[in-house]
Amino acid sequence: MMEKADSGQKLCTGMRLWEFPDQYIVQPTDGSSGSLLAISRSDGTLKLIDALPECSKLRVPKIRTIFGVIGMLKLLAGSYLIVITERECVGSYMGHPIFKISSLKILHCNHALQNSPVEQKKMETEFSEFLNVAENTPGLYFSYETNLTLSCQRLHELGDESKSLPLWRQADPRFLWNNYLLELLIDNKLDSYLLPVIQGSFQHFQAAIEKDIVDVTLIARRCSRRNGTRMWRRGADSDGYVANFVETEQIIQMHGNTASFVQVRGSMPFTWKQIVDLTYKPKFEIVKPEEAPRIAERHFLDLRKTYRSVLAIDLVNKHGGEGRLSEKFANAMQRVTSDDVRYVHFDFHHICGHVHFERLSILYEQIEDFLEKSGYLLLNEKVWANHGDDISIQYSGTPALKGDFVRYGQRTAQGILNDFKNALMRYYLNNFVDGTKQDAIDLLQGHYIISVSRDLRAPSHQGGFEAVASFPVALSVVLAGIFLSVVSLRQGPLTFQRALFSLLCAGMSIGIAAFVKANGRVFCNRPRLHKPH
Repeated sequence: MMEKADSGQKLCTGMRLWEFPDQYIVQPTDGSSGSLLAISRSDGTLKLIDALPECSKLRVPKIRTIFGVIGMLKLLAGSYLIVITERECVGSYMGHPIFKISSLKILHCNHALQNSPVEQKKMETEFSEFLNVAENTPGLYFSYETNLTLSCQRLHELGDESKSLPLWRQADPRFLWNNYLLELLIDNKLDSYLLPVIQGSFQHFQAAIEKDIVDVTLIARRCSRRNGTRMWRRGADSDGYVANFVETEQIIQMHGNTASFVQVRGSMPFTWKQIVDLTYKPKFEIVKPEEAPRIAERHFLDLRKTYRSVLAIDLVNKHGGEGRLSEKFANAMQRVTSDDVRYVHFDFHHICGHVHFERLSILYEQIEDFLEKSGYLLLNEKVWANHGDDISIQYSGTPALKGDFVRYGQRTAQGILNDFKNALMRYYLNNFVDGTKQDAIDLLQGHYIISVSRDLRAPSHQGGFEAVASFPVALSVVLAGIFLSVVSLRQGPLTFQRALFSLLCAGMSIGIAAFVKANGRVFCNRPRLHKPH
């Protein structure tokens, strides 16, 4: 077991929430702090108090148990406190209990909104609806005792001074999901309530190797700097931060030894995007191609500082739209490759197709020398499929494709059918759901600040299909899908290709129709979000 990263002040592990008409009171119940946290329901003002206010018949509070404070988000006129109402212990990380957040609660601190102009009330309501995304955010994990944002090696290398700091100050800000939400609590020096949370995956189990019992942990840490949904967040920004960057660590513990291996994934490190336009695979657009070498260089400089030696494996197709991206990536890497940075292209779809995953051995042979040279972390006291599904659901809305191969070592008929179903669902989510979800993610993580234009209009997200889509458009798509299905089936003998095409069109139509029926509309204009200066 690794040494515990002791923090200077113990985090509250058990709390009671008192909901008074004019304020919320968070009362530690574990003896970690003598002070209570009071939050004004008028404007979200935070302060520590020594005792609970008096109760009366006219002042009867609602009381509930909570397990942590995620943070606070300030909008136009009100503030919103986010707390953990349910948790589940999912295993241990280096001997410390790890919890998954099962349920979050948004507490409105916006009574002052009653005195705001009508237009501002409307805008506040629209923005606060984004917070529903926070209550349903998947894959959130935390620990009261150790820092989940750091790998085994980085935890091991912490100095004594760093170990004495509160957990939030030890944290890697890249993987601190609630980094922005904690700012108001940090400003008020509420260390005992500052609970670091990561988004990703945590799998912990035991396996038997002959007579030995092995503890296996898979942990994924999703970077918050440029995360988002599948087609609404692509490429890198000008500072080299790439979309949907994830650090995955595999930890093996046996006979008092701990072995750790880390790998990362992310979008290609230059500026490119996809405009969602109802096509199944929207075209890729490379933005400012002349900047690609500089951005890639910045990206890999950061990787080398953190991980030292880096092997970059490019798995995309060599042809079509992906081929243009791969070519730009390869060209940009010419300025980056060195003794510590190596680039390998492996056309996964061309070589392995849908079923020949045994051909991955070709890739292993190409990178074997690098893996042997880099090695892994080994400490002493003196798989993967569920993990992939968790991450895939967070950015695409569906489990990972080809998961049957990871689980069973081969493709199965059920797995292929599941891939088809998930592909249809991804198409639907990309075009009709993910735009609004992306705005909510950006709002929660501070990538945008709220501003009200002079005319207080709320134009929709620019650059995507949602900017022009409406109920008539959705209805037209439904009718077109049904029409194409009927025409295809009447063309002649039923072939596999014709049946597949008809099923795709019909499935798309049914999905859109169901959404319209459930919601009464497909899209609405969303409030304007502006990038912070």
